[in-house]
Amino acid sequence: MQYRQQNGPVLIEKLIAALSYLTMGKVGFFWLLLGIFTKNKIRPFLQYHIFQSIFISIAFFLLGFLADSIFGILSYIPYVNQLILRLTYFFGIGIIFNYSIIQVACFSIMGYLIFTSMRGQFSYLPYISEIIKANVKNS
Repeated sequence: MQYRQQNGPVLIEKLIAALSYLTMGKVGFFWLLLGIFTKNKIRPFLQYHIFQSIFISIAFFLLGFLADSIFGILSYIPYVNQLILRLTYFFGIGIIFNYSIIQVACFSIMGYLIFTSMRGQFSYLPYISEIIKANVKNS
């Protein structure tokens, strides 16, 4: 039995949205496939969070790959390689509970996304949410 508020998402939708962020979109992707195979319509709340989690994970992978490639190329330039080494060390050193600045930022964003999805809200990240909102069907 599913308890539904007036037009809010049910608990299973909130859980799938939160798990989609935790697994970098894998749970959401399988939920989409399950919806296609069973010919069930996925509500806009769940579509929004699933697509946003998939988009964020792809963007995170591409940014990491691009940064690694650029730093690899720049490491061959004299004096610039020392700057790259120092920046990599600075951003990679454990500061808060032995987590780096980048890890703390990623965990904070993920925590925000999970918190808002469990409350049944549409989370907002600049630029990313606007793209997702424009592509999710409201009907």
